[in-house]
Amino acid sequence: MRAARWLLLVLLGLLAFLQYHFWFGRGSSGEVVALEKQVAAQKRANEGLRDRNAELAAEVEDLKSGEAAAEERARSELGMIKPGEKFYRVVESPGAPQPVDEAGAGTDAGAAEQKP
Repeated sequence: MRAARWLLLVLLGLLAFLQYHFWFGRGSSGEVVALEKQVAAQKRANEGLRDRNAELAAEVEDLKSGEAAAEERARSELGMIKPGEKFYRVVESPGAPQPVDEAGAGTDAGAAEQKP
């Protein structure tokens, strides 16, 4: 009888120890839930980066294969013009009203216009 009582106490102690580690220890259920949330967030971030990489790859391919994309970039970002083109810059006086485009937004006062 005494041995059975000791065995029962040891088993209860072992059960308590295992339950403690299950709920609060390393690899606990709360930690698993938190890690699953982190994995889901990382998957969403990876998907966004994958889409961005696809867009950049398409842009690189466009720049490598066609002149039109390189020409458009040179015009808009570097302000370049083709040989023989005339560059006109329209500067309005500070007090003059700005023209309104179809969308209802004003145009830049220092906008450049390029003519072929």
